[in-house]
Amino acid sequence: MAAAVSLFGIRHHGPGSARRLVDALDALRPHTVLIEGPADASHLLPMLADPAMATPVALLTYAEDDPARATFFPFADYSPEYQATRWAVAHGATLRFIDLPASDRLGEDEQAGRDEDPIAYDPVGILATAAGYADGESWWADVIEENPASTSVFAAVAEAMTALRSEAGPLSAREAAREAHMRIEIARAAKDSDGPVAVVCGAWHVPALAAKSSLAADRALLKGRPKAKIKATWAPWTAPRLARASGYGAGVVAPGWCAHLWDTRHGSDRDAIWLARIARVMRDRGHMVSTASVIEAQRLGHALAALRDRPHPGFEELREAAIACLCHGEPARWDDIAAELLVGSAVGVIPADTPLAPLLEDLQRQQKATRLKPEALERPLTVDLRSDSGLARSTLLHRLHVLDVPWGELTDAGRTRGTFRENWILAWNPEFAVRLVENLVHGSTTADAAAGKLAEAMAAEPDLGELATRVRSAMIADLPAAITTGIALLERRAALTSDAQSLLAALPPMADILRYGEARSGTARPLGDLMPRIVVQAALTFPYAARNLDAEAAGALRAAILAAERAIQLAQLDAEVIATWHDALARLFDDDQATRLIAGTAARLLYEAEKLAADAAATLLARMLSPGTPVAEAAGFFEGFLEGAGDRLIHDATLRQAVDAWLTTLDEETFIASLPLFRRVFSALDRSERRRLMDAALDRSDTGARGYTVLAGAETYWPAHEARVLALMTGGTR
Repeated sequence: MAAAVSLFGIRHHGPGSARRLVDALDALRPHTVLIEGPADASHLLPMLADPAMATPVALLTYAEDDPARATFFPFADYSPEYQATRWAVAHGATLRFIDLPASDRLGEDEQAGRDEDPIAYDPVGILATAAGYADGESWWADVIEENPASTSVFAAVAEAMTALRSEAGPLSAREAAREAHMRIEIARAAKDSDGPVAVVCGAWHVPALAAKSSLAADRALLKGRPKAKIKATWAPWTAPRLARASGYGAGVVAPGWCAHLWDTRHGSDRDAIWLARIARVMRDRGHMVSTASVIEAQRLGHALAALRDRPHPGFEELREAAIACLCHGEPARWDDIAAELLVGSAVGVIPADTPLAPLLEDLQRQQKATRLKPEALERPLTVDLRSDSGLARSTLLHRLHVLDVPWGELTDAGRTRGTFRENWILAWNPEFAVRLVENLVHGSTTADAAAGKLAEAMAAEPDLGELATRVRSAMIADLPAAITTGIALLERRAALTSDAQSLLAALPPMADILRYGEARSGTARPLGDLMPRIVVQAALTFPYAARNLDAEAAGALRAAILAAERAIQLAQLDAEVIATWHDALARLFDDDQATRLIAGTAARLLYEAEKLAADAAATLLARMLSPGTPVAEAAGFFEGFLEGAGDRLIHDATLRQAVDAWLTTLDEETFIASLPLFRRVFSALDRSERRRLMDAALDRSDTGARGYTVLAGAETYWPAHEARVLALMTGGTR
C-alpha cells in the first residue's frame, strides 16, 4: 500500500513559508522528504545540514564539456527547501531531489524552457491583482511572509493555484517534463516509503503534482529529451545575488529583511528589533539617533500598517517611519544605509571536505593562505609588495584577473606601476565561481590555469604591443612559464616585423616589466637584452613611417613616440642605445617628407634631453616657422614642439622669443585661421602657468605694473579699442 503524500506549496526564499513548513513537518513527521531540485544532485543535498556550511550557498551544476553552461540553485537560512533539508537530516528521514536532472536541463536549448504564459510566469502577481494589490510581493507578504497568524495556509495556496491553472495556457515542453518527472519520483517514493511522504515544491506546481496521471503518459513526456554529462558541487553565494534586482528570477526584494523575519520568527517585537538595527547602523555612520525617535518610528510604522489595512508593519512602512523619525525626512540618509540593511553583504561558507571543482578548491586554499575573505559589498584593500603577505595577495588577485575573475579592481592602475604599494577594491560575485569552472580547460590551480590561458592568448596575439602587455600581466601575476613563452614570442615577432607603430607600442609595457621586477622579486632579466634591440629596431623604422601622414595617422604615431620616449627614460637603457634613438629623432628635421607634427615632437624631445642647444632650437624654430614655410606645415611643427612644453616657454627666453617672432609675422587672416591650433596648444596650461607665461612675455615682475612694455602706436589703437568695446557693450555701431 502506497504511503500518504502531503504537498507543501512554498515560495522560494520565503521566511513565512519556511516557518510554516517546519511547523507542518513537525506535525506530520514524514518518513521521506522530497524537494524540488535536480534529481542527479541528491547526493549533495544532506551537506546543507553540515554545521560548517553557512548560507547563502548555491548548488552549482555545469556541463562537463562546456563549463560555461551552468545553473545555480541558491539557498538561504530562510529558504523553505533549506529548512526542510535540515529537518530531514535531523530526524533521519529519507531525503532527495525530484525535479528534472541537471543533465536534462543543461542538455536542452537555453530558450526551450521559457514559459511565456503570463499566469505561469507570475501566478502570485495574478492573485495579487485579484485581491486588489498593486503587486504580488505585497500580497504574498501580507498573506504568508509577514502574517503573524500561525494557521496553515498550504491548503489555501493549493486551492488558489488550482483556480489559476485552470485559466492558464498550455505549459512549455520543459515545464510539462518537469512536472512529469516529479510525479514519477513522488509515486516511486510513496511506494517505497514506510511512512508519510512530504513534497516541498513551488506553489505553482502543487495542482499538477496532485493530479492523477498515468505512468506511461509521464514517461512519454520525458522520452527523447537531450542529455549532457554534468558535474555538481556547492559554491558560496552572496546576499545581494538573492535580491530580485540582481536579475535572479526567484529572488526577493529585500534579502536582509527576509533574514530578519526568519531570525525573529518566534518573537513579537520584530519591528522594534529592526528599528534598533537601523538606529545602530546610523550611529555607526555618524548620525545622531535618539531612543525617543526610535519609539516614535515604531508607533508611526504601526499607524501606517493600520491605514493600509495590513496585518503587521512591513519593511516599506518601517522604512517610511525611519525616514520620517530617524532621518529627519531626508531620504538621502536612508539611501546611505539601505543596502546594508535591506540587502546585506553575507557570503556563504563551504565545508573544507566539500567535493569542489579543482579551481574552486584551490581558490579556497589561496583565500585562507592570504587571509582574504570574500565579501559581497565593496571594501578597500592596500597591499605592500615588500611584505610576503602583501605580495601573495597581489599575485592572487592578478592571477584571478587573468582568469577573468575581477574579485579585486586596482583603484590606481597606471599611476603607481613600479611602486611598492597597490590599492584595490574587493567585491565578490558568485558568478566568479562559474568563470573559474570555465577555466578548468587551462589548469586545475589558479597558477596553472592563469599561465595556460595567458600562453594561449599570447600565441594567438598578432600585435606586438598587446603581446608585450600580456607578458607584463604574466610578470605581475608571477607566472614564470607564461613569461618565458611570451618573451620568446616577443623576440621572434620583433625580429620579423618592420612596423614602426607595433615596435613602439611594445616599449611601454616592457619598461613597466623591467620596473616591476624590482618590487616583485621577479626575473625580468631576459627583457634587459630584448628591449634595447627593439628600441634600435624602432629607431631604424619610425623616421620612414613618419613621412606624408594624414592628421589621424600622424597623431597616432606621435602618441606612440611620446610613450616610447617615456618608456626609454623609465628603463634607463645604455647610453649607446639612447644615442641611436636620439639620432633617429634628429633625422626628421632634414627630411622634407617628414610630417611636421612628428618633426616638431622630435625637436622638443631632443631639446628636453639637452641634445638640441637653445640657440640651435631657436634657429630651427625660426626656419620651420619662417614666413616662407606653408602655414599648415608651420602650424604642425608649432603644435608638435610646443604642446605640453609650457614650462619651457616660461623659463626659456630664447625659445619664447623665437615663438613670439613667428607669431608676429602672421598676417591677420592666417592668425585667425590658426587660432584653434593656438588654443589647443595653450589650453594644456593651467591658469597659473598662463599667468606666468604672460608675465614672462611682457617682462612683468611681481611688484605690480612695473615692467610693462609700452608698445609703439598705443596712442592710436587704444582709443579705437576703447570705442569698439563700448560699442559691443551698448549695442551701438561705434
